[in-house]
Amino acid sequence: MGETVSIGMKAVEQPSHVIGASGPPLIEQTIGTALELAAQRWPEAEALVSRHQDVRLSWAGLKAAADAFAAGLLALGLRPGDRVGIWGPNCAEWTIAQFATARAGMIQVNINPAYRASELEYTLRKVGVKALICAATFKTSDYVAMVETLVPSVAGAGEVRSERLPALAHIIKIGGDPRPGWLAFDEVATLRTDASERELMSLAASLGPNDPINIQFTSGTTGSPKGATLSHRNVLNNAYFVGLGMGLHEGDRLCIPVPLYHCFGMVMGNLACLVHGATMVYPSAGFEPLAVLEAIEAERCTGLHGVPTMFIAELEHPDFGRFDLSSLRTGIMAGSPCPIQVMRKVMDRMHMRDIGIAYGMTETSPVSFQTALDDSLERRVGTIGRVQPHLEVKIVHPDTGEMVPRGQPGALCTRGYSVMLGYWDDPEKTAEAIRDGWMHTGDLAVIDEAGYGRIVGRIKDMIIRGGENIYPREIEEFIYTHPAVEDVQVIGVPDARFGEEVLACVKLRAGASADAEEIIAYCRGQIAHYKVPRYVRFVDAFPMTVSGKVQKYLLREAMTADLAEG
Repeated sequence: MGETVSIGMKAVEQPSHVIGASGPPLIEQTIGTALELAAQRWPEAEALVSRHQDVRLSWAGLKAAADAFAAGLLALGLRPGDRVGIWGPNCAEWTIAQFATARAGMIQVNINPAYRASELEYTLRKVGVKALICAATFKTSDYVAMVETLVPSVAGAGEVRSERLPALAHIIKIGGDPRPGWLAFDEVATLRTDASERELMSLAASLGPNDPINIQFTSGTTGSPKGATLSHRNVLNNAYFVGLGMGLHEGDRLCIPVPLYHCFGMVMGNLACLVHGATMVYPSAGFEPLAVLEAIEAERCTGLHGVPTMFIAELEHPDFGRFDLSSLRTGIMAGSPCPIQVMRKVMDRMHMRDIGIAYGMTETSPVSFQTALDDSLERRVGTIGRVQPHLEVKIVHPDTGEMVPRGQPGALCTRGYSVMLGYWDDPEKTAEAIRDGWMHTGDLAVIDEAGYGRIVGRIKDMIIRGGENIYPREIEEFIYTHPAVEDVQVIGVPDARFGEEVLACVKLRAGASADAEEIIAYCRGQIAHYKVPRYVRFVDAFPMTVSGKVQKYLLREAMTADLAEG
């Protein structure tokens, strides 16, 4: 039932429409200007620590490195508005490129480190990338080899020509041995000239906060990935308000194990540190729980970001107990729903009393809801907080578009400064997603009488069993409380009688044991009968995106095939 408000003799249900605070004011400047201000305010303070590379840069040093690289790109012939791709794991070069492209008004294109050659080709072609910066290798990915399959003739001095990728003119390599046709990352800065440096300085006046600065590709679980195009104003303000919400301040040291190619790392990590004067700390190239624990202790980190699966891996690490994590205070857990038990442990065992939950999506730069420092534990573990300043949200019926009353689930829509400029070169998909300024998120949510939101699932993940709408999150939260369960994902699988049935994929704790009947029995009488899983399957791991989100559609495919065989 929705909340009712009495007006005279008539009771009116309060609609699910919430408007965020109107202050503090929005930042109306570019990322380049923000970097300049940071270098002026905190010139000698540490801006960036990349532990696996043994790199430390002050704010003045980071600005100098970004400007030198930007002037080098201009000397190569790149211009404001040109797209510059970056493909690789977390490293200092990634961040130098992020700030350099912003300083020169170029559009940085984030490329998922897990992509293979065909996905890379699609991305580069879709947005017309003119220069590609990539790591030599990472994990099982040989980036250089994949690029060379697309660009076979790379004998020139850093200039390439490819029929398959007509816009691509330069390939730039981070690390590894010298290779014909490739420019080394460090070489780019040496190409700068007096003219390109003057050009960089004069560009600042012509760049505006609403200019596109970043393209991030959505996961593309259905159809081809779409390039969400974001402006300085989108991401800089979101970084500012996320930092404000978590109490980030000058002198803080934020551990960033989440991938930079994703908004979590690039905006909520790097840019939040930029506007609040905190230090970015990268523990490793890709997520490694031990490296995170080592970085927190050695660098005396005060903040830590992560998706729930990362926090679980850190807490469950066999050496967890030997690290001093007492410097921690705050951070953000986001990316997917947070199990209540995990949140309690993070606050208690990791000393993160101010940790908050944030919710959003790439298309909203990313955060639209966030818990506050003074929110109760119950609010922090049971909701996604309230809408951020200068944003508004509403919940509508997925089929009719009519606004629903508070307390009733529906499709979540967001409007305000954070909504993307659109999908690159895709007006149809943009028009589908953004209607009258409202971004239709694809998530199902509920807003309570106090304005707190709760995500109950994705519209496409909702299970419809015999006419009953079932939200997997609710079942997952309950199964998490079983002492043998480390992680669980609930999906719908086809069923001849009910249309869909509930299947729980369970990952057990190390050394724990349980069988399917025990899990089912644990649910009986505790949750509604139609929500009790019909099937339970045990797994060692879940299929994940690089940013730590479980790919439920892959689970659904695998389990549907498994049931068909069985």
